Amino acid sequence: MLNSALSHAPRRPRLLMATDSWTPQVNGVSVVTATMVDGLRDAGWDVDVLAPRLARDLPPTDGESGPRWLDAVSLPGYADVRVARPQWARVREAFDRVQPDVVHCATEFVVGRMARIEATRRGIPFTTSYHTDFARYTRSYGIAWLRTPVSRWLTHSHRRAALTFTPSDSACQDLHARGLRRVAVWGRGIDTVHFHPRHRRRDAHEAPGARAPFTFLYVGRLAPEKNLPMLLDAFLAVRAARPDVPMQLQLVGDGPLTGWLRNWIQRNAAGVVHCLGARSRETELPQLYADADAFVFASTTETLGLSVLEAMASGTPVVAVPAGGVGEHVIDGVNGLTCSADHPSTISAAMTRLLDDPGLRLRLGCGARRHAERFGAEAERRRLDRLMRRVLVARGSEEPKN
Repeated sequence: MLNSALSHAPRRPRLLMATDSWTPQVNGVSVVTATMVDGLRDAGWDVDVLAPRLARDLPPTDGESGPRWLDAVSLPGYADVRVARPQWARVREAFDRVQPDVVHCATEFVVGRMARIEATRRGIPFTTSYHTDFARYTRSYGIAWLRTPVSRWLTHSHRRAALTFTPSDSACQDLHARGLRRVAVWGRGIDTVHFHPRHRRRDAHEAPGARAPFTFLYVGRLAPEKNLPMLLDAFLAVRAARPDVPMQLQLVGDGPLTGWLRNWIQRNAAGVVHCLGARSRETELPQLYADADAFVFASTTETLGLSVLEAMASGTPVVAVPAGGVGEHVIDGVNGLTCSADHPSTISAAMTRLLDDPGLRLRLGCGARRHAERFGAEAERRRLDRLMRRVLVARGSEEPKN
């Protein structure tokens, strides 16, 4: 009787997650992708991950519960940046083994592109994620002339998806402007238990310099598109204006500007600007966010700005440029202070206001926490399950709604 009941039990839906960014990489894309995997598994999906083996010491064989690895190679001149080799035989083998009902292409690069092509060839509906507006990155990297072709490439990558997930209303509007209509805003969920003001080791009312220097914090990639020189200049301006107040700027993350940044610190701000490298999201980041007196962020290219929401969940007031997804969360005078990327002095002015006014810090920190609590991770996970099951039923023939 038990065997008969099991034979009639509905089969768990199967999803193949194809991504170019996975462990041990830690960035907004890998974090949101891992959240999708965990959320769908909790909701009753069988999820397999197809990803490049980005760490050379990871086991070369596939496991039943682990990712199905593709070989990766280092980019010329960037030994630490590894990308998947286009191994079509392994991609087809993964499809044959998993027999997915839906394929999710979390990235637009090698792995995501191969999965999208193979899903189309087999008639399997696929969904995509739009995490990053690479067209806007072209200016930061000095190749602005590539903006139009990059934008066309991004549009092409998502055009045939049954549904494209993007983390903010502004990014959704951007895709609508490119003629894409099957778009859902998803991915703003924050673990407000993990990131929480209770991790703070110092009294929020403590006078700056009484026990520790006033701490400005940045968390994110150390890359040109993050506008780091503006943050550094703003910090030096605040320090020059308040030479009697001990202060420090902590930079958490890794990326192509790491070497340049360490040299800059040695020349200009040794002992007061600290490049801490990548830190554990599980054990270290919650403490760093909560201990900071203010979070600073000058990027203008974010579709979400995950670290901004994590800082807000930690009760830390934010100074940020209200561009893209960040502008949907940082409300001037309510949960943070906004400034202009075109006028760097506005950043240092906002930082100085927080330095000088403990009451303002406390009020904005409380507002930041209240705002973050509106985006609890559990509700977002349930919504992801509903959207994916709608794709499963529609088989790509019906336009899912937000």
